[in-house]
Amino acid sequence: MKKNYITEFKRSRWANAEFSREYRDNADIFVVERSRLLEIMKSFYRYFIGDSKKNNVLDLGCGDGILTHNLLEIDNTISATLVDASDDMLNKANERLHGFENINFIRASFQEILEKDILQQKFDFIVSSLAIHHLTMNEKRDFFKKIYSHLHPGGYFMNIDVMLAPTDALEQWYMQMWREWIDERKTSLGIEGNIFDDITRRYKEFDDNKPDTLDDQLSALRDIGFKEADCFYKYGVFAVYGGRK
Repeated sequence: MKKNYITEFKRSRWANAEFSREYRDNADIFVVERSRLLEIMKSFYRYFIGDSKKNNVLDLGCGDGILTHNLLEIDNTISATLVDASDDMLNKANERLHGFENINFIRASFQEILEKDILQQKFDFIVSSLAIHHLTMNEKRDFFKKIYSHLHPGGYFMNIDVMLAPTDALEQWYMQMWREWIDERKTSLGIEGNIFDDITRRYKEFDDNKPDTLDDQLSALRDIGFKEADCFYKYGVFAVYGGRK
């Protein structure tokens, strides 16, 4: 029996507008060194892609459009396609990118992208942030193949996401670093109480989160044919990695 992925998405937390709003409003607390992650993405784009103009960019699991907005700050000639399964997130992305030209939005889950020819074009840069960890490892491999097929030769893929630690001991330390980051951010913002204290537990215990190790994901990229597949930055469970077609 064929899955109805939109129905499945509507059962997930991300279909809840309040949950989406909580994430948008507090991402700088949840996500370790979020501003640095965005700067790394922009540095990568400038160094490897930005010499040419009118690049085609695909933003997978775009959320409120923050990745594309950051890229437009350094190259306003790009054409961008933003994909998300959440109507609420797409509406916020549309608001954020109002006034920019050559911006397209597609409402679709990653599983739908795996099953259907939704994208129908090739891209110079494909980027995703904190979204691919919702796929199983088998789905990740298939998704990386789909990404590879939609890159121009010489095009690049980058993923910013949470990773599964390779050992229990490392995971405990990574979780401690993450909690310390959240506590520091709360203190600097004057936030009191135990709000956000369960964030580190969510990334593995919630059913729609399926993190895998960085090594497994890099190996999958290399097996598919990505060149220069590497980890570009890492802080505990947060990592930036990718490769070139």
